[in-house]
Amino acid sequence: MSRPVIRRIFSGEKGATAVEYGIMVALIAVVIIVAVSLLGGNLQTMFNNVAGQVPTTNP
Repeated sequence: MSRPVIRRIFSGEKGATAVEYGIMVALIAVVIIVAVSLLGGNLQTMFNNVAGQVPTTNP
């Protein structure tokens, strides 16, 4: 291979940008999963308490 071809292959940034976006999406997904798993029980308890205090009506 000639040097210009090799330089063009290794200097491309499109693939690097896609990889960076992929890593960011993966990290955001991990943060969301951890937050939901840590707060899930507390949120369920809070929603149950609120639902228990809301008066029910019979149509």
